[in-house]
Amino acid sequence: MSVNLTLLLVMGVLYAVGIYLLLERSLTRVLMGLMLLANGTNLLLLTTGGYAALAPLFDKDIQPGEYNDPLPQALILTSIVISFAVTAFMLGIIYRTWILARQDEVQDDLEDRRVANQPSFDAEEDVEIPLETTEFDETTKGRGKQ
Repeated sequence: MSVNLTLLLVMGVLYAVGIYLLLERSLTRVLMGLMLLANGTNLLLLTTGGYAALAPLFDKDIQPGEYNDPLPQALILTSIVISFAVTAFMLGIIYRTWILARQDEVQDDLEDRRVANQPSFDAEEDVEIPLETTEFDETTKGRGKQ
C-alpha cells in the first residue's frame, strides 16, 4: 500500500498549525487549532483506509481482498461527530467569556502564578514510608483462617 505524499504533507501542515494555534492565549485561535487537528486526523484516518475498492457488500463472486475496509470510514464519521461536539462546546465557552468579560484571551490568574511559584517539595507527600504498612498486628493474622 502506497500512501499519497500530498496527503501526508497536508496532514503534517494541519497538525503543525493546529498545535501552534493551540498554544495561543486567544480562545478563537484555540478553537481554530482544534478544528485543524480534527481535520488532520480525518485525513490520517482516510489514508489508513487504503485505495478505493469495492463497497463492503457481500457477493459470492468477489474475492475478500477486493473489498474496501469500512472501519476507517466509521472512524472518520465518529471523528466528525466528536469534533463537531468539541467545536460547539468551545463556541459556547468563547461566547460566554465574551459576554462576561468582553475579552477573547485567557488571562493569567494570581492563584495560578502563586501555585507555579511554589516549590515542588511537599513534606506530607515526601515522608519516608515504613516497610510494614499493615494496620493489623501480628496476633490478628491467623484469626480469619479458622
